[in-house]
Amino acid sequence: MAEEPIVPVYCTGVSAQVQRQRAKALGLGRHENAVRYLGQDYGRLVEECRRSGTLFRDETFPPAPASLGFRELGPSSSKTYGVQWKRPTELCPRPQFIVDGATRTDICQGALGDCWLLAAIASLTLNDTILHRVVPHGQSFQHGYAGIFHFQIWQFGEWLDVVVDDYLPTKDGKLLFVHSAEGTEFWSALLEKAYAKVNGCYEALSGGSTSEGFEDFTGGVTEWYDLRKPPGDLYQIILKALDRGSLLGCSIDITSAFDMEAVTFKKLVKGHAYSVTGAKQINYRGQSLGLIRMRNPWGEVEWTGPWSDNSSEWNAVEPSLRQQLMVKMEDGEFWMSFRDFLREFTRLEICNLTPDALQSRKFRKWNTRLYDGTWRRGSTAGGCRNYPATFWINPQFKIQLEEVDDDRDEDGGREPGCSFLLALMQKHRRRERRYGKDMETIGFAVYEVPPEYVGKSGVHLKRDFFLANASRARSEQFINLREVSTRFRLPPGEYIVVPSTFEPNKEGDFVLRVFSEKKAGTEEMDDKIQATLPDEKVLSESQIDDNFKQLFKQLAGADMEISVTELQTILNRIISKHKDLRTKGFSTESCRSMVNLMDKDGNGKLGLVEFNVLWNRIRNYLAIFRKFDLDKSGSMSAYEMRMALEAAGYKLNKKLHELIITRYAEPDLAIDFDNFVCCLVRLETMFRFFQAMDVDQDGVVTFDLLQWLQLTMFA
Repeated sequence: MAEEPIVPVYCTGVSAQVQRQRAKALGLGRHENAVRYLGQDYGRLVEECRRSGTLFRDETFPPAPASLGFRELGPSSSKTYGVQWKRPTELCPRPQFIVDGATRTDICQGALGDCWLLAAIASLTLNDTILHRVVPHGQSFQHGYAGIFHFQIWQFGEWLDVVVDDYLPTKDGKLLFVHSAEGTEFWSALLEKAYAKVNGCYEALSGGSTSEGFEDFTGGVTEWYDLRKPPGDLYQIILKALDRGSLLGCSIDITSAFDMEAVTFKKLVKGHAYSVTGAKQINYRGQSLGLIRMRNPWGEVEWTGPWSDNSSEWNAVEPSLRQQLMVKMEDGEFWMSFRDFLREFTRLEICNLTPDALQSRKFRKWNTRLYDGTWRRGSTAGGCRNYPATFWINPQFKIQLEEVDDDRDEDGGREPGCSFLLALMQKHRRRERRYGKDMETIGFAVYEVPPEYVGKSGVHLKRDFFLANASRARSEQFINLREVSTRFRLPPGEYIVVPSTFEPNKEGDFVLRVFSEKKAGTEEMDDKIQATLPDEKVLSESQIDDNFKQLFKQLAGADMEISVTELQTILNRIISKHKDLRTKGFSTESCRSMVNLMDKDGNGKLGLVEFNVLWNRIRNYLAIFRKFDLDKSGSMSAYEMRMALEAAGYKLNKKLHELIITRYAEPDLAIDFDNFVCCLVRLETMFRFFQAMDVDQDGVVTFDLLQWLQLTMFA
């Protein structure tokens, strides 16, 4: 019997987040099970095109001005005037996808400032395994051609399978962006297009660091070296990295905007990304000399100093070795001495495929863990340590370092310690450039877990801890790059990592990756969801105070029940007498919600007993509100809200705090008294409802469809 097709269910909001978390836990996003970007299934689309005899046109990234850009490459820019989108079959008689394997000359830069990306693509060609993970086999302009191609790109912890059509932007009959030297090979132009699609448009690719491209083609992690302060064994590190298939890039820092892509006296380009494509130790005039091979993605403009293509130094090299090194030279590629490399360049990036300790003399596999996180205004975006009032609300992650490194692999003489690497990456910032956003300034701090919390989970450390304790380690700097990564070596023990933006209330999504040489436990530190609620005295009508009964009779009218409108009138009359409270008054919707939550018999009104319970709750909430409105502003800041909820008996995790601020806070993040009451009524009712249903107290309850709809539609 044929297998039933799986029909995808498209969710929105919170339900979409839950569905995504479940799919990820089942392995979606691993390389062998890549996420279909925008839901596009390459195999099915190819089949449809072949069956209908049409060439694919991608409506999710159409050959149109919006796909080019928004400012420099926007619809009214002179740079996009006269641009036509053409398929390779319209540009040359026999287009090829890849000819004789991918080589570095397949990648020449066009009119886009994405040299960083092209340097990364060039490095891909040095390693066939990595290349064909990104550029799947079996694609061609001859066999089964349907105008559709696909590539696999790593994004923030998961692999995406990205489908593109083969319309490429051209001007005067030539490709506008990346192209091959021969002009007949198109894999690199189509890969650039897939990367542009993931980031929203071609212009979003302008400017960046090679490490971004390295990581998005490998899922690896990048380490940076400042060549003005290089480690003594850097040449050995480079040799080992090339040997292991790591990707390497370098650049010359600029001192001002005028320096950008300025060409030096010896034909090196400032602020420009080069890929390191080789290194060789040779015998030169009786001495050992380190050489390094670089490539300029422009495909031209090469170093003219010692060891350049036609320099006299090559005359002193043994002819067969010279032939071996020179025969592989390609346009834009050149050799230079390692000494000159250190003098001329300022930064080296090495992307480790599995982040093996490059300094170690033995091949080591690292243990890796990845956590998704968010910074949200008012709930989890606390800023850096300079902001002690809010720093504690940032997400927190625990690392348990158990086994020390094998010291025999190191140079010796050091205290025993555990090596690990932390990499904090902010998500989707390129895609949001068209909306005026750019990279936030990010970093992290590492703290030792206090003795009373060692071995415990479900604890989010509070403000007092951070005021009293200094960090044990931190990222080298807070910087506005996509990723900040630092290698550490600390004694065995438990540590807390606090990732943050530099300033509070800067929103963003992030991925924190933890790589440890030896076994290490990691977990997100978050309060365990629980509520310690006082026993609620539900009095019978005969037990209720006569004065309250008299008040109720006046308020409820002839039917002796309080409707939504009556509740709104009562609460707003009472609240108006408290001049110290900031409020716009209880809305009809808020009152309807309270009635539905408190209404036991389902008639949409509150009887005497139900109103008595609500009344007592509101009095209790007013006392808590006044106690935690520390600045007496008449409203509650998001941070005061967090403490007030805890005092009211609720321990909530960061996700719930984010939802509460999103749902109940005003645009300035303040929570008015009416919203505070609505939030606590809902929280208390839902907790009490769950506790009543959870008869075996295992934290799980089962609903049938009717119960679920009753609970969600009328709460």
